[in-house]
Amino acid sequence: MSASQTSPFWHPQRHADRRPALLARSRVDVALRAWLAERDFLVVDPPGLQRSPGNETHLHAFATNMIGNDGQGRAMYLHTSPEFTMKKLLAAGETRIASLQHVWRNRERSALHHPEFTMLEWYRAGEPYDAVIADSLAIIRLAAEVTGIGQFRFRERECDPRTEAERISVADAFALHAGIDLLATMDGEGVPDGEKLAAQMMRAGMAVPADRSWSFLFTHILVERVEPQLGNGRVTVLDRYPACEAALARRVPGDRRVSERFEIYACGVELANGFGELTDAAEQRVRFEAEMAEKARLYGEYYPIDEDFLAALDFMPKASGVALGFDRLVMLATGAQRIEAVLWAPVAE
Repeated sequence: MSASQTSPFWHPQRHADRRPALLARSRVDVALRAWLAERDFLVVDPPGLQRSPGNETHLHAFATNMIGNDGQGRAMYLHTSPEFTMKKLLAAGETRIASLQHVWRNRERSALHHPEFTMLEWYRAGEPYDAVIADSLAIIRLAAEVTGIGQFRFRERECDPRTEAERISVADAFALHAGIDLLATMDGEGVPDGEKLAAQMMRAGMAVPADRSWSFLFTHILVERVEPQLGNGRVTVLDRYPACEAALARRVPGDRRVSERFEIYACGVELANGFGELTDAAEQRVRFEAEMAEKARLYGEYYPIDEDFLAALDFMPKASGVALGFDRLVMLATGAQRIEAVLWAPVAE
């Protein structure tokens, strides 16, 4: 490893090495904001400090203490996504909004993860989630056009961002890549059975982890068998997640086992996560409580539920939304192999 690679990011030689990718990042940023403006998206600026950082089992937040004029402290969190605030703005009457800002996630640092990173999140009120899937694919192509890259490459994998995307349901992907009939492991209401999934894993010749909860096994199969097969050669839209793995998405009409949730992959890298948004406050509360019970079981943590957010759902129109990892997109569009290569100033170790 060269001296410039081991020097701090501010060392002139290392900065000179990193600067081409950083300039490309800025060009993608400018082009993306123009793309949003051309489509009448308002770029909003949600606050990073929140009462609740989100209520998903495997998302971990940074906590802090906000002290008021009376000297009393109140627990607050840096948001893991601007989602709650943006949905409140939809409830207020906005119809097409976007945010491009920093978010924070604890326990995450790797080639693809950083504790503070930039998320592009946008919503379309009154439009189906097919519309935001199309947005996502257009934004991926836009990044490639801005940098002039021909193929995305990551860890020996290649993907042509200009080729028509593959679209496959989660159930079909599990059947194709893992030999698992996923829908047979849940009842008609989408209630999952971990023992049924474990039995299918054994029949497929897979080792079964000690934790046989359905969600844990689902994630294990997804990471080990399915994700490596996604986004190879062309972008993949992984569509229709099980309802129990889509806490903020509405269910698919006619099949309560699955929800309007999708993820987008290129070179095995997850770039975007989107929903047809759930607006039923009572169902959302039940899902949040289930997610937090599982978080407490696995991690000994519990985040408060944002009651103001649940109240806003009664006013929120039907909408679709997406969160896209801007830094990861820039990585692929510049050929970088680590997320820190495209961050102007990485968080200190």
